[in-house]
Amino acid sequence: MTPEFRSGPHDQRPIEERPDLLIFTSEPMGRDVEVTGPVKLTLFASSSAPSTDFVARFCDVHPDGRSINLTDGILRVRSQPGVPAEHVIDLWATSNVFLAGHRMRVQVTSSSFPRWDRNLNTGEPAGTGTAIEVARQTVLHDSEHPSHLTFSVARS
Repeated sequence: MTPEFRSGPHDQRPIEERPDLLIFTSEPMGRDVEVTGPVKLTLFASSSAPSTDFVARFCDVHPDGRSINLTDGILRVRSQPGVPAEHVIDLWATSNVFLAGHRMRVQVTSSSFPRWDRNLNTGEPAGTGTAIEVARQTVLHDSEHPSHLTFSVARS
C-alpha cells in the first residue's frame, strides 16, 4: 500500500465510530487465551443490492479501550436482493495471546477502501461499471441464522 495507508496493527477506535460498522465484543478474558491459526466468520446476511461486499476484522481490545486489528478478510457476493444467505469470510490466520482483561472484537462492514477495491453494488462488471448503488445490509444472528466466528485456541 502507499505510504499514506500504513500497514500493520493500528488502533481501530476512529473507524469504530463510523455508523456503517457493526461491532461484536466479547466479555473480558478471565485468563490469557492464545488464538493461533485460521480465522473465519460465518455470516448470515442479506443485501438490497445484487452484488455487495462483506468485510470482517478481528481485533484485540485492550483494557484501556484500544482496539488493535489482528487480521481481516473480504467476500464479494452476488445474491438475490433481500434473501438471507450464509457467507463465509476467510480472515486468513493469526497468532495472538489475548491477555486476561482483554476482549475479542469482530467488526463487520461492507467496505474497507483503499484496503479493498470498491464494489459499486450494481452487479456491473468490475472495472467498467459506472452506476453506484447504496447497499442496505441486514446481518442475522438468531437460532436459525447463527452467525459466528471460528478460530483455534492453543492449549496452555
